Amino acid sequence: MSQKVFPVVYSTLASGAIASLVLDNYALGEIASCEFWHRGLCDIYIIQTPVGPYIFRVSHHHWRSRSDIVFELELLDFWRQQQLPVAYPIPTQDRQLWLEIDAPEGKRYGTLFPYAPGEIAIGDFNATQSLLLGKTLAQLHETSRKFQPTAHRQPLTLEYLLDASFEKIKPFLKHRPNDLAYLQKILAQSREKIDNLPQSEPFWVVCWGDPHSGNTHFTADHQITLFDFDQCGYGWRMFDVAKFWHVSMRTGISRKVRDTFLEGYQAIAPLTEKELALLQPLTQAAHFWSWSISIHSAIVHNWCLLDDSYFNRRLEQLKRISSVDWQLF
Repeated sequence: MSQKVFPVVYSTLASGAIASLVLDNYALGEIASCEFWHRGLCDIYIIQTPVGPYIFRVSHHHWRSRSDIVFELELLDFWRQQQLPVAYPIPTQDRQLWLEIDAPEGKRYGTLFPYAPGEIAIGDFNATQSLLLGKTLAQLHETSRKFQPTAHRQPLTLEYLLDASFEKIKPFLKHRPNDLAYLQKILAQSREKIDNLPQSEPFWVVCWGDPHSGNTHFTADHQITLFDFDQCGYGWRMFDVAKFWHVSMRTGISRKVRDTFLEGYQAIAPLTEKELALLQPLTQAAHFWSWSISIHSAIVHNWCLLDDSYFNRRLEQLKRISSVDWQLF
């Protein structure tokens, strides 16, 4: 009797096999080492070669579709052609931007990237860096108007950011009716305020989806490289600003540095008063969306994280960014 293969939700691909795959498909010549580096919304391997390091990223089968990934890689290649400072996909010897991998759980997609020069500004992200990041984000938005994708990517609509996110959160709060009612109230208020923002230029662009200092490398002479575009898609440019605001407030970045980011953005792409008035509800939308992504990932990788303290913390963060004095934090 043949034995059935046990179902797999997520597998960790062997570093040695990744090294062989890269050698077979990219003109690197030699690989000194290949190590599993980081597990996030995708798996990151760092590849050392005689000429320097590379990053090999492998998508998660449960997180994004082939179409999502093709959209992102075509976008990054487009921005590379526009000479914008993003970590871009390196084509294979067959000129493909990705490799299809038959993992036990299903199709996954691997892409080679150059290692972004510099390092993350951990703990000392300053006004000079924030100004530069704001300007660079605006440049991405402005040039994205010329982007012509061949693949579909889920746009960052209110239905996706708010409604779909709430549906992922709701089952975990069924035993907490007061908290659930609070979430529904904030969601309805946010939706009502944002609903009239047009999905057209100049408001509607291709968003990074996750702009913050942790997805940015700076060199000592203030050169910048952006990476981690897993959450990109068409959306409101003001949402990208609000996403930066959301992460910055959660990580304790000062109001001065946040304001400098906005100053940098507006030096390239001035925002309307209508857009600026939506900073708080869009920051709330960013909170709902990042919360749902966190739950989705934890269900697969680390269910024990989804305890009462996790939901208490998320609720307190939402209350803080929903308060009258929210900008004081």
